[in-house]
Amino acid sequence: MSFARIDQGPVAQWWWTVDRWSLAAIAALIGFGALLIMAASPAVAFHIHTDSLHFVRRYFAVLPLALAAMFLLSLQTPRTIRRIALIGLVLSMAALAYTFVGGVEIKGARRWISLPGFSLQPSEFVKPCFAVVAAFLFAQRKKIPGFPGHLISGALYLLVVGMLVRQPDLGMAVVVTVVWFTQFFLAGARFLWVAVLIAVGALGLVSAYFTLPHVTSRVDRFLNHEAGDTFQVDRSIEAFRNGGLWGKGPGEGTVKENLPDAHADFVFAVAGEELGLVTCLMILTLFAFVVLRGFTRLLQEGNLFIVLAATGLLVQFGLQAVVNMASSLRMMPAKGMTLPFISYGGSSLLALGIGMGMTLALTRRRFVGDDA
Repeated sequence: MSFARIDQGPVAQWWWTVDRWSLAAIAALIGFGALLIMAASPAVAFHIHTDSLHFVRRYFAVLPLALAAMFLLSLQTPRTIRRIALIGLVLSMAALAYTFVGGVEIKGARRWISLPGFSLQPSEFVKPCFAVVAAFLFAQRKKIPGFPGHLISGALYLLVVGMLVRQPDLGMAVVVTVVWFTQFFLAGARFLWVAVLIAVGALGLVSAYFTLPHVTSRVDRFLNHEAGDTFQVDRSIEAFRNGGLWGKGPGEGTVKENLPDAHADFVFAVAGEELGLVTCLMILTLFAFVVLRGFTRLLQEGNLFIVLAATGLLVQFGLQAVVNMASSLRMMPAKGMTLPFISYGGSSLLALGIGMGMTLALTRRRFVGDDA
């Protein structure tokens, strides 16, 4: 793209103010995602007796929508992002509540709504919208003396997490908790509150272990491989061993033939076998670059809402990547969480496009008097 600096059109202004380095890193992640979906998904499609390009077609059908959402949102002002996030949170929470009565149950969890031609996971859209709305409430607490932003944000957080745990989706609840706690801390929470929330969070994790059977099973299998089925994690480690430094080549991996979630939760293992350690480190570097680059853009930002909202979105993006990669490497209990822009998952891909579009909008360079 080429624009003159004197061009006042919205796209030209966007081009000169958006972080083009972050755009390039995201484009590289999407490129790796397209390659790995084409490499990993045919084997999965074969095992469920469907067309070998079934998941490939679905991925490339959703990808343009995700890119369009990211581009359109990145054009917006912070004020418009706030409004879109509020509307999105209301709609996604209504859909999340609907999963309890009309949702599709898969592997003991009701996280999806069946729609003609595809399934929708509302919790994926709750994450970015809640991060922006929570940031606004925290910022208003600082801006308007007496405004109960902390209380409203806390009540909203408890509602969201309560619904996620009931599904159950503990991994998503943990991500939302970390993001909200980070924003609360940056908004000036007292250290007493920080200590109390850390204690409550630790107690919640212990309670989940003793009250949620699927959590107990995953933790036990992580601590003791003899405690249950560790087939997928074992195959994942085998894939990394087979790949070595440079990998066996795109499409040449064999472990994916016996890895049911090779296209989704364990796509990083496919990258390890077929593309090798060097490429895996490149993917890790791209995720780190997007997060750190975003934080760098916020260093000179004076608007508290923008700082809190962008920080929440960046922490969410980075944490999701860390959880997926750490699970594949057996560094933490396995958790069904996608690798951003790389794993298969329509709802996840579209929600990531929304989240990163909001991030790009909030980290654009602005001038005095801009709508914030």
